[in-house]
Amino acid sequence: MADPEETTPQAGGAPGRAASGVTAPSGFRAGGAYAGIRGYGPEPRYDVGLLVSEAPCVAAGLFTTNAVVGNALVWTRDRVRGSDRERVRAVVANSGNANTWAGEQGTRDARRMAELAAARLGLAETQVLVGSTGVIGRPLPMALVERGIGAVELGADSASATTFARAIMTTDTRPKEAARRVSHGGRTYTVGGAAKGSGMIHPLLATMFAFITTDAPVEPGWLDATLRAVSADSFEMLDVDMDSSTCDMVLALANGAAGGAPVDAGHPAAPALAEAMAAVAAELARERARDGEGAESRIEVVVEGAVNESEARLAARTIVSSPLVKSMVTGRDPNWGRVAMAAGRSGARLDPARARIWIAGLPAFERGAPAETPEAELREAMERPEVVIRADLGVGSARATAWGCDLTEEYVRINASYTT
Repeated sequence: MADPEETTPQAGGAPGRAASGVTAPSGFRAGGAYAGIRGYGPEPRYDVGLLVSEAPCVAAGLFTTNAVVGNALVWTRDRVRGSDRERVRAVVANSGNANTWAGEQGTRDARRMAELAAARLGLAETQVLVGSTGVIGRPLPMALVERGIGAVELGADSASATTFARAIMTTDTRPKEAARRVSHGGRTYTVGGAAKGSGMIHPLLATMFAFITTDAPVEPGWLDATLRAVSADSFEMLDVDMDSSTCDMVLALANGAAGGAPVDAGHPAAPALAEAMAAVAAELARERARDGEGAESRIEVVVEGAVNESEARLAARTIVSSPLVKSMVTGRDPNWGRVAMAAGRSGARLDPARARIWIAGLPAFERGAPAETPEAELREAMERPEVVIRADLGVGSARATAWGCDLTEEYVRINASYTT
C-alpha cells in the first residue's frame, strides 16, 4: 500500500490509510490529562479526555444492552436519540470510574461533567456527550474530574489524538487508533477512530467504548444505519471473556468539514465512505482482541459454508468466545474437537459429513474424519501471535469473521485484584 499520508483512492476502491486517530479528519481536536482518578502511583496514566469539533456534528450511537447501565451512558443516549443529535460538539470521557449504580449522585455527576466541559469550550451542555469507564459502584471524584477537564491540552495533531486514546484506557496496555481516507468528485473524506477495552468484552449491541469521527457531511439516517452495519461485522464480532460492560458505547460524529452535499444512501460516495468506516471499525476491533487482558495470542475465527450470514456470525462468535477454544490456543493444543463442539452448540446448522476445520492454516478435520496432518505440525503452526481457526459448516455459502484472544493465568490475576 502507498504511504499512509498520501493514499487517497477514488470512491469504490480500497480506503487509503491516514494519520491515525480521532483528529485525522478535519475540524477535530482532542487531548487528555492526568486527573488522579486512577491514582498517581509510579506510572500515572491519563484519565480524562476531551474530543471537540469546530462545527456541530451529526451523531449516531450504539449502546450496551446490559440492564445495568452507567449514568454517563444515559446522558449520552438521551442526546444521541433526541433532538440534540445534529448539534453535538464534544465528548468528555474519564477512565478509572464507571459512574454506574451511583444513585442520584451519579446522575448529577454525569450532567456536571457535561456542564464543566461545555463551560470550558463555550458550548451548551446538551452539545456535550459523556463517557465514563472503570470500577462500578463508586462515587465519581468530581473534584479530580473538574481539575482534569481544565488541564486537557487540545490539539489537532496525531499526538493529541493518542493522548485522548490513552485517557479512555482501562486495563489496556496500549492505545487503539485507526484512520482511513477516500476521495470522490474532488473531495477527500477522512474517517478516524479510537477505542478502549481489554476485558469485559462480549458485544451485545456494541458493548464497547469507541469513538469514530469523520469530516464528511452526512444525513443522520445514513450515519445511523451505516454505524449499525459496520458494527455488526466488527465490534459485534469481538470477544475477550463473554462479559458485557455496563457503560460502553460506540459513537460516530460527522462534522461536514470536507464540504459538499450530505451523504445519504444514494450519494455516489456512500459506498466508499461506508467502507472506510468499516475498515476503521475492523482495525479497532482487531486491536482490542490483540490487547485482551493477559492475552498472548489473538484468535481469528473464520466461519464459511453457513446457511446464511446470521448463522455464520453466530457460529463464529460462539467459537471465538468458548473458554475451551481459548484455552486450546493458550496451550498450543490443536484439539479441533473443541472447535467442533462450539460450532455445534452455537445453533447454526452444519453437516458433519461435509464440515471441515483448519487450525493455523493446516487441515485438522475433513468431511467426517480427522485430517492426516501430524499433531506436531499443528502445534508448531500455532506458535504465533495470531492463530487463525477456520471452519466450513458444509451447508451453504455464507461467511463471517470473529476476533478474540487466548485465556491465560494473567487474565485471572488482573481480574482477581481489579479493585484492590
